[in-house]
Amino acid sequence: MEKDYTLLKAKAIKFRKGGLSYNEIKEKLVVSKSTLSYWLKSIHLKPEYRKRFYTNRIQNLARGPQSQKERRSREIEKIIEEAEKEIKVPLSFEAYRLMGAALYWAEGSKGNVFEITNSDPYLIIFIVSWVESVFNIPARNLKARLNIYPQQNESKIKKFWSDLTDIPLKNFGKTYVKPLSKGYKKNDLYHGTIKIYVPKSTDRKHRVFGWINKVLKDVDPKVKFVEKKWRSLTKSSRPANLNQ
Repeated sequence: MEKDYTLLKAKAIKFRKGGLSYNEIKEKLVVSKSTLSYWLKSIHLKPEYRKRFYTNRIQNLARGPQSQKERRSREIEKIIEEAEKEIKVPLSFEAYRLMGAALYWAEGSKGNVFEITNSDPYLIIFIVSWVESVFNIPARNLKARLNIYPQQNESKIKKFWSDLTDIPLKNFGKTYVKPLSKGYKKNDLYHGTIKIYVPKSTDRKHRVFGWINKVLKDVDPKVKFVEKKWRSLTKSSRPANLNQ
């Protein structure tokens, strides 16, 4: 249905004389701001309306950055909500297995032990549950160790992680307390950092990297080609230790 612009213009003039702003009229009539500007340029506002518009502009300028921050926060919430709808849960076992493998690839030890270190409770509880589901190793068989700062309460932090993971307190090894020096950040990780260790699981760690290798088969040739092309980078000398 075509819009009756004669009627819309008459309504716009009435709203403007009643003290509404262009944005308010635009929302009511669904017409462009440029059209309103053309229709209403000769309409003179009462002083009290001009004062309201001026006050609103000043307030918007004053809270501009905060207003933008809040708007962006709402946009991000919307993006996350829409993204959640794209994921079907519960995950298939294959997807679940690869998600844990990818997390271990990013955060786990690349040495001769099966361990992962992090401060994020969500990541840690996921990995503990993943180890039990994929490898049939319950939390009571896992080992743990904390990294904390001197001002933190070691006993309470241990209990926090034990409650979260179901790893018994007796399975926690000696806590590493980071010294307060210029070489360390002063801000706290409130729960500290925890290292989860899976005993006698070196072969399982190799299985995890086997799964990762399978996923990366398509990109493997390009990586090897480019690494070979830039092999000279491996011949760079190590930087001198200026602290010695």
